[in-house]
Amino acid sequence: MTEARRVRAVELFEEGASNAEIARAVGVCAESVRRWRRVWEEGGVSALRRRAATGRPPKLDDAQVEMVRAALARGAQAHGFEADLWTLERVGAVVEQKTGVVLSRASVWRLLTGRLGWSLQRPERRAVERVESEIARWVAHEWPRIKMGPWTHVPGSCSSTNQVSPCCLRSAAPTHPVAGPRCCGTA
Repeated sequence: MTEARRVRAVELFEEGASNAEIARAVGVCAESVRRWRRVWEEGGVSALRRRAATGRPPKLDDAQVEMVRAALARGAQAHGFEADLWTLERVGAVVEQKTGVVLSRASVWRLLTGRLGWSLQRPERRAVERVESEIARWVAHEWPRIKMGPWTHVPGSCSSTNQVSPCCLRSAAPTHPVAGPRCCGTA
């Protein structure tokens, strides 16, 4: 958009329009038009064109990135790692092995997320000894019992500070392993 405005401003410069008229026509302030006119007079239209991004060039060119992509697609175990899991350190080692370029952890992260399009994946931790049928049985039978608590509710149970009434000793009320029998509520 900005480059299109500058190109339109050049057309108006060549037509002899004033800075104020150009500013109104392209929707910018007059100071921008004065700056553009100065640059245009010194370097022509090409000086007002959009420039390529500046900064340090990437350490890996496109061919090297594709080489790394192919190497990573084979999996970590294919490169001698015990588990088929990629870490920044492992990817960095593969990059160095394949291209001879040493990357910092931050550069490896930018390579993975920016140029390769990968995202962070955390493995789900599970025991090797895990038995799904035993887990299902526990969830169905043991968990409800644990969730209910150590006592089954019996109305009128005795306080732990009061002596248990004789009716509780005769009843079928549940017994707590520490507190003893509970009152049945008939006393």
